Amino acid sequence: MTTGRSAIEAVDVRFRYGQAPLLEGLSLSVPTGETTALLGRNGVGKSTLLKLLMGLLKPRHGTLRVLGLDPLRDARDLQALVGYVPDRPDAWPWMRVPELFRFFAVHHPRWNAERARAWTERLGVPLDRSFRQLSRGEGMKTMLAAALAPDPEVLLLDEPFGGLDPVAREEMLRALVGALGERRRTVLVSTHELDLAARLGDRVAILEAGVIRTEGPLSEVIGAGESGAAEALRVRLGSEAGEVT
Repeated sequence: MTTGRSAIEAVDVRFRYGQAPLLEGLSLSVPTGETTALLGRNGVGKSTLLKLLMGLLKPRHGTLRVLGLDPLRDARDLQALVGYVPDRPDAWPWMRVPELFRFFAVHHPRWNAERARAWTERLGVPLDRSFRQLSRGEGMKTMLAAALAPDPEVLLLDEPFGGLDPVAREEMLRALVGALGERRRTVLVSTHELDLAARLGDRVAILEAGVIRTEGPLSEVIGAGESGAAEALRVRLGSEAGEVT
């Protein structure tokens, strides 16, 4: 663990749903100012780890820190510094985007309405329709705009490309690349798609069987770009639908 350089740290984290263990002694260090792709099959616990880092779930054991803050004890301070995009749009179906943003403005001490407006324009988010009328891609772009509006130090992105058609996926990817180029910030993005991770991440961490099996620069993890190693990693990341994430 590089404590002095790490914006996100997890040490020996354990979590279970009911009697079923999911994370079993997971440890991870995400360096400050870098983008790390959290790779793993669907159902391996990627979403759970991000929810733990946001203080939305409580671990059975272990230590979690984001910017030195405890996600449970320091929840209000943490939420002011972290932008979070869940794996599906998190808004009431009747809400329109301006109504959602007004809700965030009341509850978020660093909310910046001008940045929110700029990102909705940049992403092409429609403002005159309710969330039930938005496509999944439009909903996810709205969540990204909301996450970026307070200019967070850390971004936690949970499968932001899941379920998007190819056009929406490319738009979302370009938006993320633009956001990452905007200024130096720490990003942890979960995905099971190696190609997307390669376009986004400085580093990768592979989550398997409840622990981080491997973490480091992408070129090192896949054997300095060897095609055989890359194909083997793609096989390891194959989807398993219907599991807890």
